[in-house]
Amino acid sequence: MRFGPVSLDDAGGAVLAHSLQLGKRKLRKGRVLEDADIGAMREAGLTEVIVARLDAGDLAEDPAAQRIADAMVPDPKAVHLRMTKASTGRVNLYATVPGVLELDVARLEAANRVDPLITVATLPPFARCGDRTMVATVKIIAYGVAETSVAAAEEAIRNAMRLRPVTLKTATLIQTDIGAGAGKGEDAMRARLEALGMDLIATRTVPHRTAPLADAVAAAEGDLVMILTASATSDPHDVAPEAVRAAGGEVTRFGMPVDPGNLLFLGAQGGRPVIGLPGCARSPALNGADWVLERVACGLEVSDGDIAAMGVGGLLKESPARPHPRERKPG
Repeated sequence: MRFGPVSLDDAGGAVLAHSLQLGKRKLRKGRVLEDADIGAMREAGLTEVIVARLDAGDLAEDPAAQRIADAMVPDPKAVHLRMTKASTGRVNLYATVPGVLELDVARLEAANRVDPLITVATLPPFARCGDRTMVATVKIIAYGVAETSVAAAEEAIRNAMRLRPVTLKTATLIQTDIGAGAGKGEDAMRARLEALGMDLIATRTVPHRTAPLADAVAAAEGDLVMILTASATSDPHDVAPEAVRAAGGEVTRFGMPVDPGNLLFLGAQGGRPVIGLPGCARSPALNGADWVLERVACGLEVSDGDIAAMGVGGLLKESPARPHPRERKPG
């Protein structure tokens, strides 16, 4: 692509590089110049204009962006996304239902390495999305790009994005009591579920002992069981994990490298997932439990490796309930 000033005699069919105000008329950048446009520039006293001219083998910004977006998401509706029509070299993609964003990071990185004029920006992997959340944008930086680069980016990015919708619909929250009340976790957890399009259909408070908690787990309703204990779960054989086992379930993971959120455990009982919530789940602030809950709600398996990988980027904002807990005042 050739870019720079040309005489008006040579500007026909070129792309206007910078917007021009010609009296009451404005020519916007990106416009393919026609005879009437050139005539208006002459009347305004111009003799040259800065333009972009595509060479043989170049592709204009809009079709280039559209081709790359189409390769990344060939069937948007099937993966719960909506795609805009290319404009000014850009295509945006939006979620159409609540869920988490699943990405092939290697493919996206490969596409972004093809040519600096081709860019694809997305939300992070497994970002929680609501209906109409913008999840990605494809942008061609210049007014045109080599068609060979577009073809290479298409191949690199093929099928690299999908939205995994929420598949669980209902949940029960069980809290334990050590004599001071169960605490204020219900409102925060209800809000989290509502953001995912789920319903908290039952809550129950039981003494902080294994047997009554096991009975509550076994009798819980819904697709998901959440346990929020009055005293932090500080060992794989503490009250709450043992209660899940006593109810005929299993504990698959205790602890996670995310702070706040370290003291989470994950398991299953009766064919449904069980999440042992850390105490920070009582706050609406982001914590490790959010990342696990969102994936579980979307029917994704959350393995040991998945949770281990959350440590990079897992140092989250402090909970307002415990400012600067890692720091000690000098003295």
